[in-house]
Amino acid sequence: MEGEYTAVVDRIVDDETAVVLIEADGEVIEQFDIPAAELPAECESGSVLSVVIADDEIVEMTPRPDETRDRRERIQERFDRLAKRLGDEE
Repeated sequence: MEGEYTAVVDRIVDDETAVVLIEADGEVIEQFDIPAAELPAECESGSVLSVVIADDEIVEMTPRPDETRDRRERIQERFDRLAKRLGDEE
């Protein structure tokens, strides 16, 4: 696997390992487990990154704060719509 991709920090396990999901066309195509210390300082679970992969390793990570914010807003909107529908059923 080589090239530039969009990635999401799925989770950080025990403050040591970051699970990074690589996406293409909106689908997860690969998972990398990397030391959490290698993430850019401002990254946390849910952060969106541009990553460069060479020789099946992430060699560069660039945070995409605008995309992170947009995704979080879309998730919150979906959650709010679902919560409203569930509240209407009572």
